Amino acid sequence: MESVHVVVKNHVNNFMFLAAAQGIPNAGTLVGFLTPVVKSLQLISVITLIGLLLSSAFFIREERGLLTKESIRVNTLASIAATVWAVTTLGALFTEISNLLASPIGDSFDPTTVRSFTTQTALGKSYIITFLCALIVLLFLTRIKKVGGVLFTLLIAFIGLLAPIFQSHSSSAGNHGIAIGSLLFHVIAISTWVGGVIGLAVISAAEREIAIPRFSSFALWAAIVTAISGAINAWTRLNSLASWNSFYAILVLIKIGLTALLIGIGYKHRKYIAAKLSGTRAVYQLLTSEALIMVMTVAIGGWLSTTQPPVLKELPAIDASLSVTGISMQPAPTLGKILMSYIPDGTFLGLLVLITALYIRGVVVLTRRGDKWPKGRTAAFIVGVAAADFATSGGIGIYAHFAFSYHMVAHMILGMIAPIGFVLSAPLTLALRTLPIGRTKQERGIRQTLLAFLHSRYSLVITNPIVALGIFDGSLFVLYMTPLFGHLMKSHTGHLFMNIHFLLAGILFFYVIVGIDPNPKKIPYLVRIIILFAAMSIHAFFSVALMSSTSLVDGGYFASLDRPWNINLLADQRTGGAIGWAMGEIPILIALIATFIQWTRDDSREARRIDRAADRADAMGIDDELAQYNRYLRGLDNHSQE
Repeated sequence: MESVHVVVKNHVNNFMFLAAAQGIPNAGTLVGFLTPVVKSLQLISVITLIGLLLSSAFFIREERGLLTKESIRVNTLASIAATVWAVTTLGALFTEISNLLASPIGDSFDPTTVRSFTTQTALGKSYIITFLCALIVLLFLTRIKKVGGVLFTLLIAFIGLLAPIFQSHSSSAGNHGIAIGSLLFHVIAISTWVGGVIGLAVISAAEREIAIPRFSSFALWAAIVTAISGAINAWTRLNSLASWNSFYAILVLIKIGLTALLIGIGYKHRKYIAAKLSGTRAVYQLLTSEALIMVMTVAIGGWLSTTQPPVLKELPAIDASLSVTGISMQPAPTLGKILMSYIPDGTFLGLLVLITALYIRGVVVLTRRGDKWPKGRTAAFIVGVAAADFATSGGIGIYAHFAFSYHMVAHMILGMIAPIGFVLSAPLTLALRTLPIGRTKQERGIRQTLLAFLHSRYSLVITNPIVALGIFDGSLFVLYMTPLFGHLMKSHTGHLFMNIHFLLAGILFFYVIVGIDPNPKKIPYLVRIIILFAAMSIHAFFSVALMSSTSLVDGGYFASLDRPWNINLLADQRTGGAIGWAMGEIPILIALIATFIQWTRDDSREARRIDRAADRADAMGIDDELAQYNRYLRGLDNHSQE
């Protein structure tokens, strides 16, 4: 049985084009038939689940954040979809094992084989994550009473849906980062789009009528993302003329045609419904027909996920770095290469494009309303986006995969420089001024939901300056002084997680210290200054510890890349520590200066407010606050003398 373990582990962890060159094992006709069927049912069930949860959270009216009877009914249907999702996930797990071992389906039920696959391979672990997510959703759906609970289960459902993507065909395509990112956003967009239509078809006619305008705006964004990300992902796997003669290409073309048809139908339906069919049964019939076409599209997608992409006749040479990072070993870094190189990290780039589109939309909404948005805030946002992109997809982001010193530069940009730009762009203020309010007097709406979150107990905890400091600087020691760093660097998911953590931790810290957005609790300026000095000291201590270290902190990651330049790994690590010290202190000093300026301005505003109050009191012939307080003190003094 040990040989089975080796076969499973090696087959899954090898790069996809190696598997393609060797040929995918054939497990027989039955497994060949069951694989796309089970995969399609799995996708349809989770997309249906997401659509029902979207309806419960966003489309159906709520009452002060509480679910109505209609939402509870939809959640009951969602629990059925979650059950099907869990069952089909197990079915997909067993057919996957059967395909990998080229054995009948019955052999895949062997407990030792299942345990080996699910504990020793990334693909197997992704199935377990998906199955656990389905169970968590099932557990919570029957107990949810508030919209916040539905949002939590929706997040868990997305985690389960996206977990296997990093082991899909795209994850091993020629351009690893852009392939993964495009597929990730494609799945998110199409699941919310298709799921939203299914959700609309299920809810009551009264709720459907009020939900259609909100869904139409939502669906437009999803359709655009679906089309763009799908085209990019197809290009990564069909990037030669010969590739378009394959069966895989035929499925892609069918899916493209169905997607285009859906966009056209959806546009016509929304206009036709709004103009002539509002409140009639014909709305339900049109939505049902649209949902059926969408289910066909999803089924094609499930079929694609089990179909081998076309195999290149001449496979690219594989080096150690390509098999680990998805990027071929780069030449020795120079200033020109750092400034001019660009390999998109599709996931992070997609996130940046999305938040940029949302920010632009907010500014446009304000402009159309006749309001003005400060240009300095927009400029700060541009700086934040550009810095984050340079640290993930630009030259710094590329070389961060290959050398610790460049990784530390990327870390400092993501954790120190980009966050200041985002914080000074005031995204929360923009959102609160442009997000839609509730559709009824009882409904909180998206804007009020955001306000409720900002004033929640969770926000009060994480915006506590000590907590923000602990996340900001404490995570340095957790990441680099434990084996965690080496483990995260060895996978695309881990690298993405680190980048997002660096950015969010920096945004949280600088939001608490120099943020101009509304804060759940006003932090005294003296406390902010103390926190900044503490952050500076902790950061310096960490950097010195890293520079003084006599052992590598990467767990052998950089050595496994076998890079031909800068081969002294320990010296490079110490250089990274020095870079972290230098680049970390400067932004904190800038934040310290900004805090002093904000403190001075606040004192000036308070003095002007007191003067205005005194002027008003004089004009009305009454004492101002200061005069009243002085009179109160004199009264206390006279009372004590008596």
